[in-house]
Amino acid sequence: MPPLGLVCYDGNKDWAIRELLTIHDHHVVETRKYPGSMVKLQTNTTSHFERVRGLGKEIAEMRGAKVPAVSENAMAVLKRRYLVKDVEGKAVEVPENLYRRVARNIAEGDLEHGASKEEVEELAEEFYQLMAHSEFMPNSPTLMNAGRELQQLSACFVLDVPDSIEGIFEAAKYTAIIHKSGGGTGFAFSNLRPESDRVGSTGGIASGPVSFIRIFDTATDVIKQGGTRRGANMGILDVRHPDIMKFIHAKDDDKSLQNFNISVAVTEDFMEAVEQDGNYDLINPRTGEKEESLKAREVFDKMVKSAWKTGDPGVIFIDRMNDVRSNPVPKRGPIQATNPCGEQPLYPYDSCNLGSINLAMLVVEKDGGPDVDWEKLRKIIRLCVHFLDNVVSMNNYPIDQIRETSTSIRRIGLGVMGWADMLILMGIPYDSEAALELGRRVMQFVDETAGLASEELAGARGNFPDWEESVYGPNGPLGPRPMRNSTRTTIAPTGTISIIANCSSGIEPMFALSFVRHVMDNDRLVEVYPYFETVARREGFYSPELMEELADQGTIRGMDKVPEWVQELFVTSHDISPEWHVRMQAAFQKHTDNAVSKTANFPNKATVEDVRKVYLLAYKEGCKGVTIYRDGSKSVQVLNIGQTEKARAGGGPTGVSLTPRKRPSRVQGITEKVHTGHGNMYVTINFDEEREPFEVFSNLGKAGGCDSAQLEAISRLASLALRSGIDPNEIIDQLRGITCCPAWNDGELVKSGPDAVALVLSRHLKVSEIQPEAVGPSLEAQPALFKHVGSNGNGQSKGEYLGRCPECNGLLSFQEGCVTCHGCGYNKCG
Repeated sequence: MPPLGLVCYDGNKDWAIRELLTIHDHHVVETRKYPGSMVKLQTNTTSHFERVRGLGKEIAEMRGAKVPAVSENAMAVLKRRYLVKDVEGKAVEVPENLYRRVARNIAEGDLEHGASKEEVEELAEEFYQLMAHSEFMPNSPTLMNAGRELQQLSACFVLDVPDSIEGIFEAAKYTAIIHKSGGGTGFAFSNLRPESDRVGSTGGIASGPVSFIRIFDTATDVIKQGGTRRGANMGILDVRHPDIMKFIHAKDDDKSLQNFNISVAVTEDFMEAVEQDGNYDLINPRTGEKEESLKAREVFDKMVKSAWKTGDPGVIFIDRMNDVRSNPVPKRGPIQATNPCGEQPLYPYDSCNLGSINLAMLVVEKDGGPDVDWEKLRKIIRLCVHFLDNVVSMNNYPIDQIRETSTSIRRIGLGVMGWADMLILMGIPYDSEAALELGRRVMQFVDETAGLASEELAGARGNFPDWEESVYGPNGPLGPRPMRNSTRTTIAPTGTISIIANCSSGIEPMFALSFVRHVMDNDRLVEVYPYFETVARREGFYSPELMEELADQGTIRGMDKVPEWVQELFVTSHDISPEWHVRMQAAFQKHTDNAVSKTANFPNKATVEDVRKVYLLAYKEGCKGVTIYRDGSKSVQVLNIGQTEKARAGGGPTGVSLTPRKRPSRVQGITEKVHTGHGNMYVTINFDEEREPFEVFSNLGKAGGCDSAQLEAISRLASLALRSGIDPNEIIDQLRGITCCPAWNDGELVKSGPDAVALVLSRHLKVSEIQPEAVGPSLEAQPALFKHVGSNGNGQSKGEYLGRCPECNGLLSFQEGCVTCHGCGYNKCG
């Protein structure tokens, strides 16, 4: 590995830029005097750099401001979610005020360490400059709440779920409190006794962990987090739990547990049994005794198949989550759970506060080649560690137990974003060995420098309170080493904050190079990734027609008008094989304390075996977990970038069209009589040419008045939804169970008129006749649902989306382990 420039801690608790340490696998193998500038990056891929030389500077000049101007998209996100609003919902804060509010509040954390007001003001200015120049952004709750009444600054928490009714419902109560404050939650359900096990206090039988997960799912469904963020959860079950098979299939219908990501915690012993085709034991957590043995490979294959079908469950390599870096305070107990996106292992009643450095701002040209501005990066890292440590102190924790744990271990998670931008600015293709090598070097630099910065803070402020019994303490395997924060680095999702910083998200590649934005009713604007547009103009192949074609196709792979080197450099998520996604995750994981949020994207045509190979590759490469997403594996209709216009025109695929299909002059249907509490009701379902429900009519005998009017309104709205492509099952779910004057109809209880509509509609769904266990939700197997989705002609996905964003009506995709909107930053995982 090439030398890595680091600042050396001088032993007198003073910092000095004194020496260059040559690091190999975390061991110092050479020291010499520091030459005055960081080591120049050497890569074996510089051929593209000549073509993109000066690209970053050119983009900065286009923005035309000393402090970068806030983009239109970023401004929309800030107004919707971050800026202070008046009682009428109008923003009364501008971005500069937001950054100053946050910077001032977090800088006040220095007051408890003896800082003067003048020193706090100086530090606040440094924090402000970091955010105003888009060099660093803290996690969303810090931006939203710092300096405001709520003052809840953490993004994620893990709660204990003990094996008792009282403990379970107390955890559900805490979940509601946390979601209301703006946080996401993770849970290990591994301690709950299995289904049908004995309940000693009552002599009854247990319902099992999966049934209790539904309690938390329902609680999340009805709580809006602080008016700004929707609740998100991670549910984890140990692979050795007797209910593991039920858990693996808990989301197979793609309707259950929609507020949860779920992952199986697999052990090293289990993975070895998979490789050797051996058995492993299921252990009852109540008794600690073996219940039965299963073939490890068969269980693993079931996990893989369910993930292929729906994206769940993910896999967490739980023993790696408990290594000395992820579990720095073993007395707190083994780590059993993570936050909703899986990148942050946490103890029970633990929290994380996260922040990300924008790597796109750190590319420089030296001696005719690309380089990372290591010295600037070093300064930013030190300041960011200071910022995040202050967040621990300034946080208003929602629960006392969380305050105790968080302030005792002072865990922080500094990560990066803008990785794809950095690679493009340096002329390095994402799917290349040079990109992996640079990723390892950048993250090692961040990790080592963050450790040194935390060590410096320990000298001035003291170690974290649990230090004595930690891995850094006098008897610890990594000690004795002074340390202010038990962990320092995490690669977290950055969907919203990367929009604000105007950079690519996390360590993901670009999801698309071009997309269509609609302004008001008639204006149609094609927005293009600025680095690509600048290169296209510079190289002479730019044209409005090409940008339109790109917006339709979603990728430049295979476009004759685009030079081959540009196609190699400007890759999107769907251009890259799943194996490269995993290898990039592993490159960053090698030098990250906690874990890495990353999604391995698969085309719809991928097989179960393809997914299996990637799960095994993630294990082999040293990842701490893996999340995959296969296009089309959600029951919500996928929509590729180019199909947006077709959907808006009314010819789009099921689930996303904004304009109802026109009614033909002749349709066929069926009418059923249903006895209700208000008399006999006649429900007519008409079908389209593919025998899918198209419209609903209902008539309540000869009755008139309010009952008939309301029934007509329900039928019209149901018909509008059907003609607009809404899944009929969604309509049924909304209407079924509404109660008013129940009555029996042929042995079945009909609770109301709306309930009768749902009953009849449910009897005539062709799609319900398709057995998902037999075919899986593939494009080919369900033509009625996926008839408008195709490829770009080269076997590549066009970049398919997951329906509409609930906040801005933009298009959703699956990235960084969660459903995300690239327009407004909405993230289903909080």
